[in-house]
Amino acid sequence: AEELCRELKEEGCQARFTELDVRDPAAAAEVFRDLDETAQPLDILVNNAAVDVSKPIEHLSADEVTRVIGTNLLGPMYLCLEAYRRMVGRGHGHIVNILSTAANRTWTEAGPYAAGKSGLRAFTHTLFKEAQRDCLGVGVTGIIAGGMETPFVLDRFPDADTSTLQSPDIVADTVLYALSVPTGSVIPELVVVPRCESSWP
Repeated sequence: AEELCRELKEEGCQARFTELDVRDPAAAAEVFRDLDETAQPLDILVNNAAVDVSKPIEHLSADEVTRVIGTNLLGPMYLCLEAYRRMVGRGHGHIVNILSTAANRTWTEAGPYAAGKSGLRAFTHTLFKEAQRDCLGVGVTGIIAGGMETPFVLDRFPDADTSTLQSPDIVADTVLYALSVPTGSVIPELVVVPRCESSWP
């Protein structure tokens, strides 16, 4: 994030970064209070933090489950709470939650991860419906992403066949597409997977 901010500033953009443990609701609230003081409100929130522990359920510890659910479900929810009320107050904004094919189906050794992502998908659907009621200027989108060629996958599965994975740039482009839809329309959910995705449909 720091390097990206530096590159943006070199191009004449305004940018800032902060470190945040998304599992801490007080820390999430503090970040938004800091933004309020800068008079530079957040127009777009993209929740993409995620962790996983690939173990059979019988070998999982409570701490491991708490870490995965805290990061993948509760963390994005805390950030949505802070961003959504501010966006409604201003009358515009967009929230994008990065989901996973695990939000729709699961596989062995993915219990907490699938639970977190499916929970976030349900929360995203609820937030979409409430935005329809509260403020039509606020968009909510869930991106169901398949396997990506990132450290998230490759650090855990170094022997993974990268030909079955997609570039994270493709997912980023999908987010930009969802954000580009003209006012009056919104994309509530998009699926983007590699052509060889094994966990879809």
